[in-house]
Parts: sequence; structure tokens; C-alpha cells
Amino acid sequence: MDTKKLKPALGVALLSLGLAIYIAITGEATEASIWSLFPPLVAIFVALFTKEVFSSLFLGIVTGAILASGGSFAVFLNNLVQEGFITSISASSGIFIFLVVLGIMVVLINHSGGSKAFGDWANSKIKTRKGSQLATFCMCIMLFIDDYFNCLTSGSVMKPITDSHKVSRAKLAYIIDATAAPVCMIAPISSWAAAVSGYAESSHMSGIELFVRSIPFNFYSILTLVFVVNIIAFDNDFGPMKKYEQRAMEEGYLGIREDVSTSGLEQNLNGSIIDLIFPVVILIISCVTSLINVGGFFDLASPYYHDFVNAFANTDSSVALAMGSIIALIINIVFFVVKKSISFEKSMDAISEGFSSMVSAILILTMATSLKNISNDLLGSTQYVGGLMENVAGSLNSFLPVVIFIVAIFLAFATGTSWGTFGILIPIVVSMFEPTDPLFFIGISATLSGAVCGDHLSPISDTTIMSSTGAGCIHIDHVKTQLPYGMSVAAISAAAYIIAGFTHSALIPLSFGVIVIFALMYVLKLKNKKEFSI
Repeated sequence: MDTKKLKPALGVALLSLGLAIYIAITGEATEASIWSLFPPLVAIFVALFTKEVFSSLFLGIVTGAILASGGSFAVFLNNLVQEGFITSISASSGIFIFLVVLGIMVVLINHSGGSKAFGDWANSKIKTRKGSQLATFCMCIMLFIDDYFNCLTSGSVMKPITDSHKVSRAKLAYIIDATAAPVCMIAPISSWAAAVSGYAESSHMSGIELFVRSIPFNFYSILTLVFVVNIIAFDNDFGPMKKYEQRAMEEGYLGIREDVSTSGLEQNLNGSIIDLIFPVVILIISCVTSLINVGGFFDLASPYYHDFVNAFANTDSSVALAMGSIIALIINIVFFVVKKSISFEKSMDAISEGFSSMVSAILILTMATSLKNISNDLLGSTQYVGGLMENVAGSLNSFLPVVIFIVAIFLAFATGTSWGTFGILIPIVVSMFEPTDPLFFIGISATLSGAVCGDHLSPISDTTIMSSTGAGCIHIDHVKTQLPYGMSVAAISAAAYIIAGFTHSALIPLSFGVIVIFALMYVLKLKNKKEFSI
């Protein structure tokens, strides 16, 4: 961290801790009060200011543990260790396994020569920077099953191709992040659809029906995908991203995160494309099979036996992805050893190396989850925002969709969780409207859309962390470069929800949004040409 920023950062930290201690002692930090939002906001502010994520997250965790302690040191320790770190590790253990296995598979593929062979083949087919970015976008679209799986797999596969065309890792992380969650949010068969369906009990319809009928109004997700394609096609980067891209093209600086080196194993110079394609295909098949298996698809006693859609809706993606990835790892190790791409001894060495490469991501995810647990479970941040939502809902009528959208953004950004956001807001929206009301599905979609948006913009979001991990990008670089892009689409989406509130149409607001994006791209193109000519 810049030494010039050290003193102000320490000042903010001491001020935050002192204020937290005072509030805890005076008892003002009641559950579901405005102070429930203080810890994540402290972490976000300090992270953006110092560009150092570990200390920022830890400061937010400590602040939240103090606020929830009531002035008791023993309660503070319990909040910090038990409710914070231990609970988060327990809750995220399945994702940790998935992360580690992905890290191991990346090492295996690299040292089998699969990545090099695929890179050589892709470079012969993909001749331009735009082509490498569009190929990344298309891969993310195809991996719509789960956002975690999407971020890590597409990042691992596409890094060699985008690197060869001097695309910054920040740009790669943005493409992954801006595609993974939005495509899951409009795919009826995905872990996100499964999560949303769990909150539809009081809507008198199935969760999948609720999800599918809300898709046309999910403006942020749809317009983000349109925005990504246009940013690539028009080559119209702006804000901090423009500087990163220029530096990548002119200086070759890609902004690669400093991970443990993977040079410890010898690379097979005779590797083939099958050494990359086979492991990825096996991983996809294994994870999809595990998702429906956990959902009861193969269980004779399950009500979802041979019911693919509802088995997906009933699954636990954390357990299923861990299960599927382990099965895929075993199959792939056997494949590489039998094929003699890697010896058995070296494949075992890859396990520790792959684990080491994911330590940074695991630490960030652990701390971010701890912060969310303390803010949500101990301080009641979601209940507080949900209460605000109910209070303002009464008389806004046609403006209600945009209000729901903005509230969902704020809640997801502050807490770093989209699933938690629509978990608290969907029941509220369902209680506000009858299913026959034209605003019912618009309101549901505004909740989902705002949750994706806030999650996309938040530096403590697991999806944001997974995207920077998959791309091998410095986390804070990813956060600050994608913020202007996400905010631009959020502003356009907010206007679209105002239009939808009055027209009750999906086509008119979406058409408006697409036209605005094209107009923005045209203006930026003219501006870039003017700057270039000068």
C-alpha cells in the first residue's frame, strides 16, 4: 500500500473501531438498525481507498463483532471466531473444495501441455483482441449452469488466449463477471434459478414458473450482456479500464495476480487439445450430474425422481459442485496417467501446487463470508433494509419497480450477497402484489436484477472474488475497473424500470435500454477518435 495512504487508512480504522466500541457500550446497535450496514461499508470504503483487501475485510469483521457484542469482550471473541470465521468456513466448505479441485485441475492441464496446445490452436483461429474477448464471452454463455463454475472454468481456459492478445486481466475478469451471474439469472436451468424457486411458496405458483415469467423483465442481466458485447465490438473502454487496456497493449503489463508459481512441474511438450477439452467436458458432465443427483433426480424415494427441472430447483450447489469436481478430478488423473501425459507422482505433486494457487481466493472468500454472516445474522442488515422496503412501498405505485431495484442494489452491494438479497426481498414483494397484478413479475424481476447488480459491483461479493480468481487478476483492480461499467448499466436499467412501471411492458423498456447502450457506444467512439486525432 502507498505509504502516503497509510496514515489516513489507520485513522479511518481507529475511528471505525472507536465508534463501534462506543455504539456497542451505549447499546444503540440494536438488531436490524442502521448500524447493521456499518461494517460492510467500512470494509468497502477502506478496500477502495487502500487497495488492500485482506486488512479491509478484517477491519469490517472486527467492527461488526464489536457492534454485536453489547460491550462484552467474551461475546466479541465469540462473534469474531465462532459466528464469524468458523461459521463461514463451515458454510463455504463445499465451495472451498470446488476451488481447490479447480486449482489442481488447472495445474494438471497446464503441465500436461493441454493449455499450450489449446492456446496454439486458438491463436491460429483467433487473430484479434476482439476475437479473444468474444470467445471468452461465448464460453461464459455456454457455462450457464453455475456462476462459480463459470467464473473459474472460463477464466482458467481463456487466460492463455487473452494473454497472447495482450488483453488485461482486469478486462478478462470484467467479461467473466459481467457474463457469469447475468446468464445464470436468465437461464431456467441453473443454480440461481434453483435458489430463486425456494422463495416462491407464498406466490401460489411453482418457483420455476415464477423465475421463467420474470426473465423478460430482468433488465440489468439482459442489458449487461448487451453492454459487454458492445464494449468489445466497439472497443470503447472508458474509466480505469481504458488505462489498463492501453498499458497492456503498449507495455505488455497485464496486471496478473502474484500467485504461487506453477513452474515446479515439467510441462509436456507433446500435449494435445484433448488434454484440455477432455478434463473440462468431464468436469461439466460430472457437475451437472451431481447437481441433479443432490436434487433427488436418481432417488426413487424423492418427489423429484426423473424430474430434471425440479431436481435442479431442489439441489444444493455447494455440495453438488464439490462432489462433481472430486469425481472429475479422479477421472482426469487416471486419464492423464494412462495417457502418459503426466506421471502419477507428478500428478500427486499437482495437488499441493493447485491448493497453494487457491489460498488467496479462499482467504478472501472466508473473510467476506464472515463479514456477511456478522452483518446479516448478528446485526440484521437484511431485515433492516427489508423493513425500509415495506415502509416506502405503500404509495409509490408505478415507481415501485425502480425503488425495489435500487433497494436491492444497495442491500446486495453492502452485504455482498445476491442470494441473501432476493431471499429477504422476494417474500416482501410477493406480499405486496397479487399474482394477477401487472407489477407482480416486474417487481420480482426488479428484485433479482438489483441483487445481481449490487453483487456485481460489490468488492466483497463471492462472485466478484471468483471472477478475479478465475482471471488471475488483482482483486481491487477488478473492482475499480468494472465499477463504471456496472453503474452505467444500472442507471440505464433504473430508467427501464420506470418505463416498465408505467407501460407494464418488457419490450419497450428493453428496446429503450438497447438504444441507449448503442448511443453511448457511438458517443464514446467519437470521443476516442477525437482524442486519438489530437
